[in-house]
Amino acid sequence: MDVEGATWPPAESASSGVKAVPIADYGFLSDGETTALVSPGGSVDWMCLPRLDSASVFGAALGRHAGSFRIAPSDVSVPAARRYLPGTMVLETSWGTATGWIIVRDVLVIGPWRHEQEFSHTHRRTPTDYDAEHILLRTIRCVSGEVQTVMECEPVMDYGRKFVRWNYTDHVYHQATATAEGSDIELTLTTDMRIGLEGGQATARTMLRQGDVRYVALSWGSKAPPLDYADAYSRLVWTAHHWQHWLARGRFPDHPWRSYLQRSALTLKGLTYAPTGAIAAAATTSLPETLGGERNYDYRYTWIRDATFALWGMYSLGFDWEAVDFFSFIADLAESGDELQIMYGIGGERDLAEYTLDHLPGYANSRPIRIGNAASTQHQHDVWGALLDSVYLHSKAADHLDGRIWPILSKQVNAALKHWQEPDAGIWEVRGELQHFTSSKIMCWVAVDRGAKLASMIGQEAEAAQWELAAEEIKQDILSHGVDDRGVLTQSYGNSALDASLLLAPLVRFLPADHPVIRATVLAIADELTVDGLVLRYRVEQTDDGFTGEEGSFTICSFWLVSALSEIGEHTRARELCAKLLSLAGPLELYAEEIDPHTGHHLGNFPQAFTHLALINAVLHVISHEDGS
Repeated sequence: MDVEGATWPPAESASSGVKAVPIADYGFLSDGETTALVSPGGSVDWMCLPRLDSASVFGAALGRHAGSFRIAPSDVSVPAARRYLPGTMVLETSWGTATGWIIVRDVLVIGPWRHEQEFSHTHRRTPTDYDAEHILLRTIRCVSGEVQTVMECEPVMDYGRKFVRWNYTDHVYHQATATAEGSDIELTLTTDMRIGLEGGQATARTMLRQGDVRYVALSWGSKAPPLDYADAYSRLVWTAHHWQHWLARGRFPDHPWRSYLQRSALTLKGLTYAPTGAIAAAATTSLPETLGGERNYDYRYTWIRDATFALWGMYSLGFDWEAVDFFSFIADLAESGDELQIMYGIGGERDLAEYTLDHLPGYANSRPIRIGNAASTQHQHDVWGALLDSVYLHSKAADHLDGRIWPILSKQVNAALKHWQEPDAGIWEVRGELQHFTSSKIMCWVAVDRGAKLASMIGQEAEAAQWELAAEEIKQDILSHGVDDRGVLTQSYGNSALDASLLLAPLVRFLPADHPVIRATVLAIADELTVDGLVLRYRVEQTDDGFTGEEGSFTICSFWLVSALSEIGEHTRARELCAKLLSLAGPLELYAEEIDPHTGHHLGNFPQAFTHLALINAVLHVISHEDGS
């Protein structure tokens, strides 16, 4: 039996023959503080506590012995159907067996804000009426016949390095706690089934008959778990309504692609760390860009370059509060007085030192497994442009420029002016030799151009005039050294390689959309840097990126191409590519970082915020043309 719309059979590493759950088939859960991935087989294979960038307690996605939490029929491994309850982050899985049917619903609970909840000094943003309850809730309902159902909860702390010990509480057989030496995380498992404890695993087995209901709650922190099914169901309903009410604040066009915009919005909200407003690039680390390869990174951090697209997407869809929160997070970092980094921890941390976990085999035997990200110390010259463009976008949308912003603007514009003529690691964070990347120069132009516009807005005419001249100097330098004989923007000065990052040129208004260089660049990338229509970042054989092996097409780049084609008037081509990309979504309309153009399988960390941001931009570009606006 196949899962409808899924990519079975499991992914398999060519080098090892190790099978794994296809990345795109995972369900994604979030409560705004932590996240979880649920496999089609009913197993939570990835969850980190207490934050989404903490060490995992369930890490089976990177190694089967690193912990998992499964609920499923005892004799069926593949469900009949999976979906999100409409407009929510509540995952529903339906199982059919020879004797009956059950439905399992999974959710990270969000509840009403209560004054007795723990005060967190990491909560910097405006408090809301709701907050994470620190409970993973799983409900089970038998809808017909009878089904033997099993629950197996086996957490392993610290990325599979610290094994837990279970102990019953006063609610004997219905509640137990798990602790591990050297870990400050305590887990409480509460259920109306009878729990058995053996080693590091808590188990339950029960025959469910038509109309029977059960629940299992895994909790951490101070919030009391539900002690009966009625309470559990009430919390699930409250959480579902929370997500639906949140989504109802958005503005979504009445279009067949509406559901993709809504799921992308929910996913971005799920990747937002509520206490600070930071958007994590993804929920995972080290899901590979090539099965069995070494291009495996930790993406559980926030990138400054995401800011412009995040704000554009949020404002375009009507989520102004979220846009303001993320902008405030970015502004806090820029105001700190320290040199601006390309990425930060979701709490604003600067130190993201990278190390590897050698005790785990990795997804489909893909190693190394990296924790932290060494690229955080790189010099990438697009960072100033990303910041200034986000300030400009925010000021236009809010019709207001925060008084504290001017010192930040001046500092970042001057940094761009100081460094734009130097080589850097580029937008793709290559770990080879530094280059004069053309897209980095363009983003330095963005920094100075937006700085000039903002300076003019607040009456700083002298700086505005000075920066306008400097921006023009940068533009002319790019046109002199970053354009080849065909009139195409190239990856770096002095070479002829193509790079998908140049698709940003029309989107950041470096040149008018009808300029010959823009048109030639977009069409060259569309025709020469694609495999079966899907866009590569660059040709790995032409770029010293410090790694070996191949990689899939970068889905964000393919969505950028949709937007760029729309910009230059290639509307039919843009719509056809957008439709193709949407057809390649995972069965739950989620995207990883890459898509293998030969198989359609998703690769890389999951779900990927930047991909969903680019999707929003692309879909709205296509719909805007259809509406004639």
